[in-house]
Amino acid sequence: MSVFSNLAAGAAEDAAAYIEAVLELLGDADPIPVLESTVDWCRERTQGLTREQLAEPEAEGKWSIAGILQHLADSELVWGYRLRTVLAEDRPRLTGYDQDRWASRLGYAAADRAGALLAFGALRAANLSLLSRASPTDLDRVGMHSEHGEESVRHMIRLYAGHDLVHRRQLQRLVERFDP
Repeated sequence: MSVFSNLAAGAAEDAAAYIEAVLELLGDADPIPVLESTVDWCRERTQGLTREQLAEPEAEGKWSIAGILQHLADSELVWGYRLRTVLAEDRPRLTGYDQDRWASRLGYAAADRAGALLAFGALRAANLSLLSRASPTDLDRVGMHSEHGEESVRHMIRLYAGHDLVHRRQLQRLVERFDP
């Protein structure tokens, strides 16, 4: 199993390994340009693919390209809620979510590229707008994540940029199956 598999039933040490791997992908890079460019990157890389190509999972039990795009939209929704909660409340509790259950129950297998990109783009723009108004003190505010412990807004920014890079690599690999 890949270190980038973030299973909901995983142990705390698995979550720590996932976070470490995601942050390692980002390295010392500024996370904001990654966050600003991911929606357009996804749109450009998946443009021209057929509905069948977008819906074809990489392997049994894996997501399709459209499913990954829907996951990005949904995780942006989750981040937006967490971000607003931490900025508005003092040390709020942040709950984890089971991304595979969301994929199954929310129909990622039938996800639509255009709809997923529209939602992802709107949510990302709203989150970046909010971050552009955040002060350095705001960026140091923390929430208590049920799986990861204390997380600051600053840390979440880096984590979500790394998460973008994980899925950019995944999408690139899947797109190359159809255009080697």
